[in-house]
Amino acid sequence: MKIDVIIIGSGAAGMMCALQAGQRGRSVVLLDHSKKLAEKIRISGGGRCNFTNINAKPENFISENPSFCRSALARYTPNDFIALLQKHSIGFHEKTLGQLFCDEESEAVIAMLRSECEAAGVKRFMSCEVEEIKHTPYTGEQGLGKKAKFYVTTSRGEFEAVSLVVATGGLSIPKTGATPYGYHVAEQFGIPITKLKAGLVPLTFAPDDWKPYSELTGVSFDAIVSAGKQSFRENVLVTHRGLSGPAILQASSYWQHGTPLHINMLPDVDMEI
Repeated sequence: MKIDVIIIGSGAAGMMCALQAGQRGRSVVLLDHSKKLAEKIRISGGGRCNFTNINAKPENFISENPSFCRSALARYTPNDFIALLQKHSIGFHEKTLGQLFCDEESEAVIAMLRSECEAAGVKRFMSCEVEEIKHTPYTGEQGLGKKAKFYVTTSRGEFEAVSLVVATGGLSIPKTGATPYGYHVAEQFGIPITKLKAGLVPLTFAPDDWKPYSELTGVSFDAIVSAGKQSFRENVLVTHRGLSGPAILQASSYWQHGTPLHINMLPDVDMEI
């Protein structure tokens, strides 16, 4: 099958890319090895899909290049996605600190993206294993302007396109179908990969080390959590394995192995004498 765009991965990024490309008149196929669309959307926000934050700014994103996300955020803002939800009559509410959640289940957002993709003429191939990717480079001088092309062989057939998008996500939450496939494709095309590190995760302890605190499981409290130069004031939740909650999850992206993590459990009290 010859098309304009091949997108591997039918999660949030893949579906958004597909519907945007389709709306611009491109012929698009969406490939995924899973049977279901957007499994991470389904479980996000406790099943309510925390779909955006109205206070999101470029400086909130972690990157070696601080300007990396500026153009993307300028071209498609949180308000643009809010307008899309309103178009589909999906109710939502602000929880805390600008975080927006659906009033009902996350499935509504998946259905919205599916509907937008279908309206844009996007063709989906689920339970589709990618077996091989080949690439013919651009030959403008010798080939009289011949464009580069990608050839993707799958368990559902062969596809040929000028553009290939790899939107397979990272290794987080394997039960949703996450695999290292995207990293393998990057290596195939000589794209350097930074050292992998978990982010937005709870902090866990060895069972014996955490046993003295096990009776506190379920307790949450307001605190300031600091990792390096970054500090976050939100709730901390004690779990049966360690610490979680919004403040811990955010700090985890900045914490470095072997460095201390500071937790101020009395943020409004001046302890100085």
